[in-house]
This record gives sequence, C-alpha cells and structure tokens, in this order.
Amino acid sequence: MPSDPHADARVDVEDAATGPASALRAAGLRVTGQRVAVLASLVDARDAAQHLSAAQVAAAARSRTEGISTQAVYDCLDALTDAGLVRRIEPAGRPALFEARVGDNHHHLVCRDCGYTVDVDCTHGAAPCLTPDVDHGFVVDEAEVVFWGRCAACAATPSSTGRSPGGPAGAAPRARRQLAPAQARTRH
Repeated sequence: MPSDPHADARVDVEDAATGPASALRAAGLRVTGQRVAVLASLVDARDAAQHLSAAQVAAAARSRTEGISTQAVYDCLDALTDAGLVRRIEPAGRPALFEARVGDNHHHLVCRDCGYTVDVDCTHGAAPCLTPDVDHGFVVDEAEVVFWGRCAACAATPSSTGRSPGGPAGAAPRARRQLAPAQARTRH
C-alpha cells in the first residue's frame, strides 16, 4: 500500500525520462518533447507543493527543452488539461494556475495578499463532496471550493488590503504601480 494517499492520481515519474511519456501515451496523446517538458515541469511543481501560472510553466519547460514558444506551452496545457493529466484552477482575481495533482477530491487555500495557493484535502471524501440543494437537472460530478484568507507569512504582517478576509469578492486587488505625473494625467 503506498504511503501517499494520492499516489494513484499522480503521474509515475520514477524514471524521469519515461514517466511523463508513459502518462501521455496512456492518455492517448502523442508524445512530443514539448508535452513531456510541460508535464514534467508540473510534476516537479506538484512534488514541491506549488501551483504554476502559464508563464511559470513556460519558464520551467524552457529549462528542459529549447525553443518552446509561449503558444506551444498554452497548447500543451490545453491538451494536458483536456486529457485529465493537468488541472487548471482559476482563483477569482488571479491568473489561472496549473497543477499535476488530478484524479482526487481536493480543494485550495489562496492567500488574498500574496496569492500563495495550497492544496486542501476534502473532509467528505468522495466527489462531489458538496451537492446543491436544487440541481436544476444537472448531473453534478465535481464541486470546486476555494478557501480565501491570509497565509502565515502575510498574517504576521499588517494587511496591505485594508480589508478583512472574505470570499472571492474580497480577493486582494493587484498592487497598483505608482504612475508618473504625466501618465496620471493621460489616464482616464
């Protein structure tokens, strides 16, 4: 029995050269160097408990293979997401994030100050762990929950948002850069 309860949901990367390639084949995808680089980057991020933006995936993939364009990274992310090898999460007011932890029932905690995102296992087990009171004829197969708050590092400092924690509507605004006087006059 594996010691990691999510081992069955992870890409097998015992052999870094064949793990992602095997996962691509098993998902019915053509194996390309770009897809392997993107998937391996996300598996490394998962193992480091990180969620990556598309730009971060691109940087990590470029360290593995030369010449991968930004568009190719997006195409790979779309294909991997459609195949169920990667999950895309979209916290309100934040860029989309990608992760290789798939096939289990987990949710996310997002720091409204710095954007730090961590996985949280669902306490109810089976998906969907939440069901609506009225389903309006939908066959519900997933519930996505995002918990918002401040991470330990941000909670240790005064809030930069001036707001108390709330839901997605209370997500921290992006830091505004100071406009030079000329820019401030031309901006509407």
